[in-house]
Order: sequence, then structure tokens, then C-alpha cells
Amino acid sequence: MIEFYELNSINDELLEFAVIYSMYKNEWVFVKHKDRTTWEMPGGHREFGENINTTATRELFEETGSKEYSIEPVCAYSVKKDGVNKYGQMFYAEIIEKGELPEFEIGELKCALELPMDLTYPDIQPYLHNKILQYKQEGINKLNIN
Repeated sequence: MIEFYELNSINDELLEFAVIYSMYKNEWVFVKHKDRTTWEMPGGHREFGENINTTATRELFEETGSKEYSIEPVCAYSVKKDGVNKYGQMFYAEIIEKGELPEFEIGELKCALELPMDLTYPDIQPYLHNKILQYKQEGINKLNIN
């Protein structure tokens, strides 16, 4: 089950990962990890001592090669795993200029108008995608967290 929260309402220390819903030339950016056959949005775990905003910008570069972009936090969210809530923060980015895909864990990148059918986290990604669509449509001041 996924729950959404207003920005800054979850203790920063609890935010373990950042997910960056990104657009490039009016299409969503999806990445495929070298060890998987499924698609996901750019994102990843926070490194020790790292600010969650820094996590988002680092992961966006590492997973897309983006050189120039705008990025902003959208909301925090939680996913219950093994009876424990895991917290992350969702971001929205518009990529202006992409560079080469860095030699990290991502093997492939694609842009599309819709979510792919073969998602890495099919129980989570559609909910996050719907939230980001709402964010884009209504703007941050009207984002319905409930």
C-alpha cells in the first residue's frame, strides 16, 4: 500500500530513496537496470550523509546522463514492505539536455508517452505515475495528498 505525504512532513532521516519522474521532449524517461529486463523511472537510494535533494540530482545524472534540467520535489511517500513503512521522496524533472549514459547500473534508456507494460515495480509505479500526472495537471498548490 502506498501513502502520500506533504513535503517536509516526514522526518528527513526517514527518506531512504528518491524517484525522479522525468520528461525529455514531452515524453517520460524510463530506464532499464543492467541486471533486469523491466522498466522504471530514474531513482535510487540515498547515500550516507547525503541530502535527499542531492540524491535526486545524483541519480538523475547517473541514470540518464542529463546535463541540463530543472528538478523539483513533489511529495514524500511510503510503501509498506514486510510490515514496515519505507519512505521516499518523489521529484519531477524536465530534462533540457541529455549527455551520454554514464557507465553505472543502467543499461538502457527510452522515452515514451505512456508507462511501459513491463515495469520493475508494477504495484508501485502506476500510483506514483498517477500522482505525478495530477501534479503536472493541477500544480503543486493543489496536489491532493490523500
